[in-house]
Amino acid sequence: MSSSGFLCILFSYLVGAIPFGILLSRRSGIDIRTQGSGNIGATNVARLLGKKLGILTLLCDVAKGFLPIFCTALLVQQDPSRTLIMALSGAATVLGHMFPVYLRFHGGKGVATALGLFLYLAPWAVALVLLVFLATVRFSGYVSAGSLTAAASMPLWLLMLDGEPWKIALAFFVVVLIWFKHSGNIKRLLNRTEKTWKKNNGTAA
Repeated sequence: MSSSGFLCILFSYLVGAIPFGILLSRRSGIDIRTQGSGNIGATNVARLLGKKLGILTLLCDVAKGFLPIFCTALLVQQDPSRTLIMALSGAATVLGHMFPVYLRFHGGKGVATALGLFLYLAPWAVALVLLVFLATVRFSGYVSAGSLTAAASMPLWLLMLDGEPWKIALAFFVVVLIWFKHSGNIKRLLNRTEKTWKKNNGTAA
């Protein structure tokens, strides 16, 4: 692998690790890591500080998933290891969000960042994933259930629509990470103690 490939992977991690939820909520005086679900993602920001700031956090987290893979694809077009570099850069971006060096490796759950990553790699699959997410949240009332179900469906959509093995492998890796980071939510869903977004008193996701 070339030095430019290693730099792309490092760049992807460092961009993915930017904690936009914390940066955008700083003016409020609220540390989102100590309130609500304690998560640094858009859902917790929206619950604590309102939908506008939550949407802005969501867009920033999606953008930081999209930007590194976009830049990597441009920079390694002629590299013999292009596919490997692309896969590792994508994984590094999501790992950066989940385990950011800036926050002593305590980060978010990676859903929005993964969305941005695959928005570049497989936009049609992302469209179907979003439908799964919206339908699950609509009928269950749980954002966490929507995130888990939508993430799990990504490898299936890629298999049906794309078929590139490295993208499917990357999707499986990201799904495992997302489910791991949602372990607390899974326990609450199984115990029926997860609070629902419908009643606006949830703490999860």
